[in-house]
Amino acid sequence: MLPETLARQIISDHGQHPRGQGEIAGAPHAALDNPGCGDQVTVWARVEGGRLAELRFTGRGCAISQASASLMTLALTGKPLAEVRALTTRYRAMVMGEAPPDPALGDLVALSGVSRLHARRKCALLAWQALEAALADAGG
Repeated sequence: MLPETLARQIISDHGQHPRGQGEIAGAPHAALDNPGCGDQVTVWARVEGGRLAELRFTGRGCAISQASASLMTLALTGKPLAEVRALTTRYRAMVMGEAPPDPALGDLVALSGVSRLHARRKCALLAWQALEAALADAGG
């Protein structure tokens, strides 16, 4: 587990300066929103040869939703789909408070504190749910 101040710094940095932003022309995508807080995200996923070749997002919302989407693009791009699914399962379990932070998640562990904030779990999971929908459209 990361020290709380480091976790806050990671979330703040990715929330204010998200990585992986932009669209992927012609790639399957999915848009979701969280009406409770106004977060919106669209995720594009290009799959090639059983790998998540490219992953990008657009959207707006709170620091947690934007940091989660940003960190997701960094953590999953280039990974085989089986690993993408496994990391998604670990991340969801951590955010929902069903499993402790997993070092395999890297900087995504910074979002582990969300498990204590029930109203913020949706923010941390929004991009991941959009990714799952985009992958379903991509046949992955």
